[in-house]
Amino acid sequence: MGHALNISDSLSYKLVDDKDVFMLISAVREGITYAIFNSIAIRFPFSTAEWSNFLHLSERTFQRYKKEKRTFDPLHSEKILEIILVYNKGIEVFGEKEKFDAWLDATNVALGGVKPKELLDNTFGINLLKDELTRIEYGVLA
Repeated sequence: MGHALNISDSLSYKLVDDKDVFMLISAVREGITYAIFNSIAIRFPFSTAEWSNFLHLSERTFQRYKKEKRTFDPLHSEKILEIILVYNKGIEVFGEKEKFDAWLDATNVALGGVKPKELLDNTFGINLLKDELTRIEYGVLA
Protein backbone atom coordinates (compact mmCIF):
# COMPACT_ATOMS: atom_id res chain seq x y z
CA MET A 1 0.00 0.00 0.00
CA GLY A 2 2.78 2.46 0.87
CA HIS A 3 4.32 1.99 -2.56
CA ALA A 4 1.05 2.90 -4.29
CA LEU A 5 0.81 6.06 -2.19
CA ASN A 6 4.24 7.17 -3.38
CA ILE A 7 3.14 6.64 -6.97
CA SER A 8 -0.03 8.60 -6.32
CA ASP A 9 1.92 11.47 -4.82
CA SER A 10 4.36 11.49 -7.72
CA LEU A 11 1.61 11.54 -10.31
CA SER A 12 -0.50 14.10 -8.51
CA TYR A 13 2.01 16.64 -7.29
CA LYS A 14 4.80 16.92 -9.82
CA LEU A 15 5.34 16.79 -13.51
CA VAL A 16 5.89 13.20 -14.51
CA ASP A 17 8.74 12.72 -16.92
CA ASP A 18 10.20 9.70 -18.63
CA LYS A 19 13.25 9.73 -16.34
CA ASP A 20 10.96 8.26 -13.65
CA VAL A 21 10.76 5.03 -15.64
CA PHE A 22 10.54 2.66 -12.67
CA MET A 23 7.78 4.74 -11.11
CA LEU A 24 5.97 4.70 -14.46
CA ILE A 25 6.33 0.92 -14.75
CA SER A 26 4.94 0.48 -11.23
CA ALA A 27 2.05 2.83 -11.91
CA VAL A 28 1.11 0.92 -15.05
CA ARG A 29 1.30 -2.44 -13.32
CA GLU A 30 -0.72 -1.31 -10.30
CA GLY A 31 -3.19 0.66 -12.39
CA ILE A 32 -4.20 4.27 -11.95
CA THR A 33 -7.24 4.83 -9.79
CA TYR A 34 -9.98 7.09 -11.06
CA ALA A 35 -9.27 9.49 -8.17
CA ILE A 36 -5.63 9.86 -9.21
CA PHE A 37 -6.61 10.16 -12.86
CA ASN A 38 -9.13 12.89 -11.99
CA SER A 39 -6.60 14.84 -9.92
CA ILE A 40 -4.34 14.87 -12.97
CA ALA A 41 -6.99 15.28 -15.67
CA ILE A 42 -8.43 18.51 -14.23
CA ARG A 43 -5.23 20.24 -15.38
CA PHE A 44 -5.75 19.13 -18.97
CA PRO A 45 -7.91 20.85 -21.59
CA PHE A 46 -9.69 17.60 -22.53
CA SER A 47 -13.36 16.81 -22.03
CA THR A 48 -14.69 13.52 -20.70
CA ALA A 49 -15.66 12.63 -24.28
CA GLU A 50 -12.09 13.25 -25.44
CA TRP A 51 -10.58 11.19 -22.61
CA SER A 52 -12.97 8.32 -23.32
CA ASN A 53 -11.95 8.51 -27.00
CA PHE A 54 -8.23 8.57 -26.14
CA LEU A 55 -8.68 5.50 -23.92
CA HIS A 56 -11.07 3.72 -26.31
CA LEU A 57 -13.75 3.50 -23.63
CA SER A 58 -17.37 4.43 -24.16
CA GLU A 59 -18.46 7.54 -22.26
CA ARG A 60 -20.85 5.35 -20.30
CA THR A 61 -18.01 3.00 -19.23
CA PHE A 62 -15.84 6.00 -18.43
CA GLN A 63 -18.60 7.42 -16.21
CA ARG A 64 -18.89 4.02 -14.50
CA TYR A 65 -15.18 4.18 -13.64
CA LYS A 66 -15.88 7.51 -11.96
CA LYS A 67 -19.00 6.37 -10.13
CA GLU A 68 -17.49 3.08 -8.93
CA LYS A 69 -14.08 4.64 -8.16
CA ARG A 70 -12.44 1.96 -10.29
CA THR A 71 -8.80 1.45 -11.16
CA PHE A 72 -7.81 1.58 -14.81
CA ASP A 73 -6.26 -1.60 -16.16
CA PRO A 74 -2.59 -1.57 -17.22
CA LEU A 75 -3.34 -0.76 -20.88
CA HIS A 76 -5.49 2.25 -20.00
CA SER A 77 -3.06 3.32 -17.27
CA GLU A 78 -0.20 3.22 -19.76
CA LYS A 79 -2.14 5.36 -22.23
CA ILE A 80 -2.97 7.90 -19.50
CA LEU A 81 0.72 8.13 -18.61
CA GLU A 82 1.77 8.48 -22.27
CA ILE A 83 -0.64 11.41 -22.64
CA ILE A 84 0.66 12.99 -19.42
CA LEU A 85 4.25 12.69 -20.65
CA VAL A 86 3.59 14.23 -24.06
CA TYR A 87 1.49 16.97 -22.46
CA ASN A 88 4.24 17.85 -19.97
CA LYS A 89 6.77 17.89 -22.81
CA GLY A 90 4.52 20.24 -24.76
CA ILE A 91 4.27 22.70 -21.87
CA GLU A 92 8.06 22.54 -21.49
CA VAL A 93 8.58 23.25 -25.22
CA PHE A 94 5.97 26.02 -25.47
CA GLY A 95 6.81 27.55 -22.09
CA GLU A 96 3.17 28.14 -21.16
CA LYS A 97 0.22 25.81 -20.74
CA GLU A 98 -2.09 28.19 -22.61
CA LYS A 99 0.17 28.30 -25.68
CA PHE A 100 0.45 24.53 -25.79
CA ASP A 101 -3.30 24.09 -25.28
CA ALA A 102 -3.91 26.41 -28.25
CA TRP A 103 -1.42 24.43 -30.38
CA LEU A 104 -3.14 21.15 -29.46
CA ASP A 105 -6.48 22.52 -30.64
CA ALA A 106 -5.31 24.17 -33.89
CA THR A 107 -5.30 22.37 -37.24
CA ASN A 108 -1.70 21.52 -38.04
CA VAL A 109 -0.50 21.11 -41.63
CA ALA A 110 2.75 19.41 -40.54
CA LEU A 111 0.66 16.73 -38.81
CA GLY A 112 -1.50 15.91 -41.80
CA GLY A 113 -4.06 18.69 -41.37
CA VAL A 114 -5.46 17.45 -38.05
CA LYS A 115 -5.55 18.96 -34.60
CA PRO A 116 -2.64 17.54 -32.59
CA LYS A 117 -4.96 16.42 -29.78
CA GLU A 118 -6.73 14.14 -32.29
CA LEU A 119 -3.56 12.02 -32.37
CA LEU A 120 -3.66 11.18 -28.66
CA ASP A 121 -5.81 8.08 -29.14
CA ASN A 122 -2.94 5.79 -30.14
CA THR A 123 0.76 5.27 -29.51
CA PHE A 124 1.76 6.07 -33.09
CA GLY A 125 0.04 9.46 -32.87
CA ILE A 126 1.58 10.16 -29.47
CA ASN A 127 5.02 9.35 -30.88
CA LEU A 128 4.35 11.64 -33.84
CA LEU A 129 3.51 14.46 -31.39
CA LYS A 130 6.69 13.79 -29.40
CA ASP A 131 8.73 13.99 -32.61
CA GLU A 132 7.01 17.23 -33.64
CA LEU A 133 7.60 18.75 -30.20
CA THR A 134 11.28 17.83 -30.45
CA ARG A 135 11.48 19.53 -33.87
CA ILE A 136 9.80 22.65 -32.45
CA GLU A 137 12.11 22.57 -29.41
CA TYR A 138 15.18 22.53 -31.63
CA GLY A 139 13.80 24.92 -34.25
CA VAL A 140 13.59 22.29 -36.99
CA LEU A 141 10.37 22.85 -38.87
CA ALA A 142 9.34 20.17 -41.32
